[in-house]
Amino acid sequence: MSGILSFLSSFPTLLHSAIIFGTVIMFGSLGEILTEKSGHLNLGVPGIMYLGGIAGLAGTFMYENVYCANAGITPNAVLCVIICLVCTFLAAALGGLIYAFLTISLRTNQNVTGLTLTIFGSGVGNFFGGSLNKLAGGVGQVNVKVTSETFRAYSSGLVTKLDALTGKVQLGTLLFSYGFLTYVAIVFAILLWYFLTKTRTGLCLRAVGENTATADAAGINVTKYKYLATCVGAGISGLGGTYYVMNYIRGTWENQGTIEALGWLAVALVIFATWKPIRSIWGAYLFGVLYWAYNYIPGLQRSSIELFKMLPYVVTLLILIIVSLRRKPEDQPPASLGLAYFREER
Repeated sequence: MSGILSFLSSFPTLLHSAIIFGTVIMFGSLGEILTEKSGHLNLGVPGIMYLGGIAGLAGTFMYENVYCANAGITPNAVLCVIICLVCTFLAAALGGLIYAFLTISLRTNQNVTGLTLTIFGSGVGNFFGGSLNKLAGGVGQVNVKVTSETFRAYSSGLVTKLDALTGKVQLGTLLFSYGFLTYVAIVFAILLWYFLTKTRTGLCLRAVGENTATADAAGINVTKYKYLATCVGAGISGLGGTYYVMNYIRGTWENQGTIEALGWLAVALVIFATWKPIRSIWGAYLFGVLYWAYNYIPGLQRSSIELFKMLPYVVTLLILIIVSLRRKPEDQPPASLGLAYFREER
């Protein structure tokens, strides 16, 4: 009984950790949802998150610790964020472009191409991450303090006042103690839902993913939609890598494979959310709660901790089984997902 009470009392802290953790995979999931709506299954999400994370870190490192240090000036916080986001999006979109060229223009196998992109992205990320470590003077010495602090900044006054009013609930900490990208992820999810369900362009994209030949016959530029969805989706997924680097590990680099693990969780979240952007919001936070719950349950053995880390994948498998059995059309993946389109066979 005391263990249950202890868990309940620490739940606000657990939820706070889950939101930060969940935001990383939410970005990856939203980008992949957009890509899959065009009919392409990109299993290169982990690699794309690597590309986004290392590009954002490298861009701001060169600005903060090379240019500003040599010029003897203080880094501009706004410029740091702009450089980071631009570098992130461009590098991740370039990864998406490589995937798009291979699978759309050359019609290679999407599964194999995606897995290769994951290996390529992790290799590029760790190579340049190691180079940055060497340039900074050793492992763990990479630090973009101004950029990381700007990404993690929030109104401490507002948080303190709300926490004082709500007591143990800690409403201020739960709602407003995160960096701006946390809220950008939620806005992206809402905008993506609106785009896919309420706009003509979104309807055309869904048509391409459901029946590519019919969309092509209706005059929709299939190639353009597929390329744009894949590249923009990759750019959004890349923001997950930057969020991990700047918010989660505070502006440094580590090569323990965590980004890759989170990338696969993002792919699992797409299935859990049944390709619906709004569901990915609470789904991401649920994954975070399941993943970190072991930290707040006293007396767990090592084997039990590993089982808790498996829970997001187990829940995803259960959802996949339920969706398959119910066969509700609105919960199914795009009908042309993973299939190469040959116009000559139309």
